Amino acid sequence: MIGVRSEIGRLRAVVCHTPGPELAVVTPANRADYLFDDILDLQFAQREHRRFREILSRFATVHEISDLLGDVLRDPAARQYLFEQTGGDIGARSEGVEPDEMARLFIEGEVSTGGILAGLVNEAGYTLPPLPNLFFTRDAAAVIGDHVMIAAMKHEVRWSEEILAWTLFRAHPELANAGILFDGAHERRLNVRVEGGDVHVLRRDLLAVGMSERTTAAGIDALAREVFGATEITDIVVVLMPAHRAAIHLDMIFTMLDRELCCVFPPYFMGPTRLPVLHLRKGDEGAHEAASLFHALRDVDLPLHPIPCGGDRRTMQEREQWASGCNFFSVGPGQVLGYDRNEHTFQALREEGGFDVVRADELLAGDVDLDEEGRFVIGFEGSELVRGGGGPRCMTLPVLREEL
Repeated sequence: MIGVRSEIGRLRAVVCHTPGPELAVVTPANRADYLFDDILDLQFAQREHRRFREILSRFATVHEISDLLGDVLRDPAARQYLFEQTGGDIGARSEGVEPDEMARLFIEGEVSTGGILAGLVNEAGYTLPPLPNLFFTRDAAAVIGDHVMIAAMKHEVRWSEEILAWTLFRAHPELANAGILFDGAHERRLNVRVEGGDVHVLRRDLLAVGMSERTTAAGIDALAREVFGATEITDIVVVLMPAHRAAIHLDMIFTMLDRELCCVFPPYFMGPTRLPVLHLRKGDEGAHEAASLFHALRDVDLPLHPIPCGGDRRTMQEREQWASGCNFFSVGPGQVLGYDRNEHTFQALREEGGFDVVRADELLAGDVDLDEEGRFVIGFEGSELVRGGGGPRCMTLPVLREEL
């Protein structure tokens, strides 16, 4: 049974996807269509992600999407649903194909032979779209309490990720849940969108949600109705995000670190350029405007001290926020993972939060004994992965955490 009631409870199970040949579909000509800032070297990206998974496996069970999908495709009903939702005649051609091979096909895509004209102009097409963004498993779903939110994603290139998430959470026994409370996979209203990177479970009764380039006001309204009606959530703090490529989701500018600590991109939360914040409360009419995110959180008894991404210098703040410097993932209270290239952010964690800085190589080699009750940040190499536009929180979908 799944269960997530905080961002920082001790991690017990998480869903990831190690990038594979599907990344090779991204070219200089189509990278923007696939939402990439640059093209990634597959070998280097896989090496970095494997190291990331090794670290995660020290703390929790790590489920690979390809393995979960292979399991689900052994069930005739789930298999039929997946074929119907992804369209085409792939179901008829799957007779006798092993489930693991079908899972690979759904992730890597199936090249279409096209017709005479397509062949003449060397135009590539796909019967099933490849999923180069799938290693950002956070985007397509979020676990809220014992329920699941399936994202309604903005970009058409990612539509089948919603279908995969819906299928896994409906059919896989490792992901048994109390029900899907927001069904983005079957949401057909064009303005109703919510993505997982914008949804933060701060407490069993409290969400923070980014109204971003990819999560709309109508989407948040729909999610609020669902969670207020079916879960323990009583309050939602909404951050109105800028239309900026480096801030596509709330977790690119804000993440929880410990019970009273968070990491933020300072210009968006402090001073004259801070972002507007609204507070939705169950049973209230309308939304209440807050002076800042921190004022809103104090009003619901969650005072937080912000640690600045990039330290005190604006230049370093901008550079390291671009490199996913705010995008930490917690394996326990005060125990987080981040890209080690963000040195000024790590220094701020050490000086302002008392975090020990641990290098991944030393940890995996057994040269470091972690204090299970202490604060630490584990830095790992992510210079290739970051070019995809996300960090450790983006690459993880936690499905089970201990209660705080």
